[in-house]
This record gives sequence, C-alpha cells and structure tokens, in this order.
Amino acid sequence: MMLPQHKSAIIEDQLRHSYIAQPTLDEQEVERIEGVLARSFREGRAIILKLFGDRKVIELQGVVTVVQTYRREIKLSTGAGEWEWVQILKI
Repeated sequence: MMLPQHKSAIIEDQLRHSYIAQPTLDEQEVERIEGVLARSFREGRAIILKLFGDRKVIELQGVVTVVQTYRREIKLSTGAGEWEWVQILKI
C-alpha cells in the first residue's frame, strides 16, 4: 500500500528526471537552421524538425510553406491538407 504523499512525490520525481531542456544554440547553428528552413521554403524540400516543448521533444516532418518573420513562425505542411504553425524559438 502506498500513501498519497509518496505517490505524488514519486510522480514529481519522474517528471523532474524526464524533463528535456532545449539546448542553447550558437550563432552558426542558428544560421544553419534558418538556411534549412529557407531551402525547404524555396525548393519545397521535406525536413524533419525537433521541437522542444513542455517536458518532451516532438518531431515533425513536412515542407515549409509560409514564413512569418515578424512573428518568428513557419507554417509546416505535414500532409495533404494538414499543417502546423511552428515557433522558430522551439526548434
């Protein structure tokens, strides 16, 4: 039998250990990522993006169809009629 306090402590510990921090990118790496996004937009090439969110990493595959520089977002077409808005800071 497990006490509720122990159960919540175990869950919190698991969440703390499963957290994946977004790596800090240097200027060259940021330029490389921006170049890949631009090529996908210009040439219609499919790319795979790793997005860092709340306690997990998500991979999306698709083609960049719209770039909104003022909002720092891209529109990634992930399939026929399917798309996702992606914040560049999360890549």
